[in-house]
Amino acid sequence: MELKNSEMLAKVDHTQLKAYAAWEDIRKLCEEAIAYHTASVCVPPSYIERIHAAYGDRLTICTVVGFPLGYSVTEAKLAEVEQALKDGCDEIDMVINIGDVKNGSFDKVEEEIRRIKEACGSHILKVIVETCYLTREEKIALCKAVTNAGADYIKTSTGFGTEGACREDVELFREHIGPDVKIKAAGGISTLEDLEQFIHLGCDRVGTSRAVGLCKDKGCE
Repeated sequence: MELKNSEMLAKVDHTQLKAYAAWEDIRKLCEEAIAYHTASVCVPPSYIERIHAAYGDRLTICTVVGFPLGYSVTEAKLAEVEQALKDGCDEIDMVINIGDVKNGSFDKVEEEIRRIKEACGSHILKVIVETCYLTREEKIALCKAVTNAGADYIKTSTGFGTEGACREDVELFREHIGPDVKIKAAGGISTLEDLEQFIHLGCDRVGTSRAVGLCKDKGCE
């Protein structure tokens, strides 16, 4: 069944995470998110307080932690979460420590996710596993770790890795995550066809910077 553009945008984390993003870029992102009713804006932590002051509860603010490489120590990630929530953030997208995965330390990965979820409390936590660096077995083990740790979402990619979201990874997640874990696809989603495909595959959220512009071009229905 073909989805309306507005239905797709309601599942989009409208994203601007470029290192050189200026306030004008962030302001435009927020105005578009409000106008087109996206699920959230996903922004650098340094802009949260200013966004919250400018827009209040008119939009949902998402930010990133341990981004984009994930190898910050857990205490640093926890400090990032604490400050983000203090500044007015609503949702957290954290990057796992991929080195721990490669060392086979899945218990350590799970414990970090659990601690960060505890710090998030009722706020949504999405766990970025960066699929482009993982084997199939590692992806399955991470589905278990994310589920056991109580996170709300498993997310494919940062968008800064060698590849982004793909159909096969989303299908693998669906098979191995627990019933309370949702899926976010991100990275390389550049067409409305991509967006619709990932939603039909079962993604509850899609992270992209392009969706609003594409819908503007075709008319948002």
